[in-house]
Amino acid sequence: MAKEYKLSAERLEELKQELNYLKTVREKEVADQIKEARSFGDLSENSEYDEAKNEQGKLYSRIAEIENILANCSVIEETDADPDTVRLGSKITVMDTMLDEEETYQVVGSQEADPMNGRISEESPFGKALLGKRIGDTVIVDAPAGNIEYKVVSIQR
Repeated sequence: MAKEYKLSAERLEELKQELNYLKTVREKEVADQIKEARSFGDLSENSEYDEAKNEQGKLYSRIAEIENILANCSVIEETDADPDTVRLGSKITVMDTMLDEEETYQVVGSQEADPMNGRISEESPFGKALLGKRIGDTVIVDAPAGNIEYKVVSIQR
């Protein structure tokens, strides 16, 4: 069974635009590179041709990846279902109880995760631990450095 990808409406639109760009503009550019490289002669010793074919392989791989994501995605709906519970799309402020520091994260689908910018995947250990929690709940995350304890301070949509 294919993996289901959870995307925001914005990310879905970005992927559609990227796919359109790759299939129209980029595919023509790579075809032109291959055509130009072929004109240089002997293909067995033609590094430009090899590079253009590698680029074509990467392009088709990315197109297939995006098509797979789009075929198996579900859009995260912004509903009012229990606004006091952490779910996909929630912005959460947590308090690290050991360091007494507050940090803010947004729980997103795996395709949108960017931990360095506070966007954590719902499939990550931290994301899984947060899902379903309420303000005031304690979350224990099993990290490589040991268990880390957080307290949910606020939840926003």
